[in-house]
Amino acid sequence: MSAGPSAAAGSPAGALRHVLSHLVTPLLMCVGMGLAYLGAFHAPEPHDLRVDVVGSGPSAQVLAQTLQDKGDGALSVRTVADRATAAEHLRTQDSYGAYIPGRAPELLVASASSDTSATAVEKVFTQVAAGQGAPLKVTDTAPTADGDPTGQGIFFLLVAVSIGSYASVAVIGGAGAVLRLRVRAALALGASLVVSAIGAVFAGPLFGLVDHGLAGLWAMAWLYSAGILLIGVGLHTFLKRWTTLGVMVLFVMLNFTSSGGIFRPELQPGFFGALHSFWNGAGFVEGVRGHVYFGGHALGGNLLVLSLWFVAGLVLTGLAGLAEARRRTAAALPAVPPAAPSAGPARSSAEEEEEEMEEAVGV
Repeated sequence: MSAGPSAAAGSPAGALRHVLSHLVTPLLMCVGMGLAYLGAFHAPEPHDLRVDVVGSGPSAQVLAQTLQDKGDGALSVRTVADRATAAEHLRTQDSYGAYIPGRAPELLVASASSDTSATAVEKVFTQVAAGQGAPLKVTDTAPTADGDPTGQGIFFLLVAVSIGSYASVAVIGGAGAVLRLRVRAALALGASLVVSAIGAVFAGPLFGLVDHGLAGLWAMAWLYSAGILLIGVGLHTFLKRWTTLGVMVLFVMLNFTSSGGIFRPELQPGFFGALHSFWNGAGFVEGVRGHVYFGGHALGGNLLVLSLWFVAGLVLTGLAGLAEARRRTAAALPAVPPAAPSAGPARSSAEEEEEEMEEAVGV
């Protein structure tokens, strides 16, 4: 007796169910991207944005307190004794603007730290200077390279390296599913070398995003990319066709939005600011900024962040190896008599792998 048209292999009803089940992934990506990007970027407002007022007299103290009170939590204002101290705070990213009052008021900023933060600070003190009836002179103590006038080129480099990394995860996990895990891990490390080299070419010879420190940038790009690839290869053992969604959540939705490449934590909701302290994208962006523009300030902490994500990738890959070894052992046991044939269409692992690669969409 026939099983009926709805159960037949390749039937329209079966194909429709198959398509609908796979539409879940892009729809979840849509929801996740909207929540992450709009939640992080749609209404940037400063909160506790650290700025300095240069001077030690009563007038400087009154100005600082007035700005603090009027800011209603937007600014964190303190006074410093002199211009040199204010410049040092900018170098160490301990403040994002320093106002020097007087007949010719001056504002010190460091646009390499964050162009959007510098713009927010400039907007505040332009109004202060206008209230005093004087034009404001703005001095950039740490300008970006000529090839990166907005200071956001490092963020877009992060995007390129990330996409090259997590898309490679889908290829290695899908097309390389029949390979032993150690081979897939070696492919991941090799792919990270290529992806990071491409990133270094973008940053240096091609677009001039940095004018020095290219070797250090490449090393951080490799460490960042290798961490993503190893984590992705390890996750694939457990998540299978859901790996693409998993790595997009980790390395796009939560990663790009918390990196500080567009808006620093002081201009974002607290959730993304908290992620900024330990997420790998922030480690890369802030590490490159510190290396290229601020004499290596805080570079060790950012390298530690990248290294810990790399180690997490090694650990996850090791756990995946143990899981796959157990599966091989179980498969080698005497076979259980086959169950009754399923009413649905059989699907080969090759078809599943092909679908997984097709789901590896960019942003």
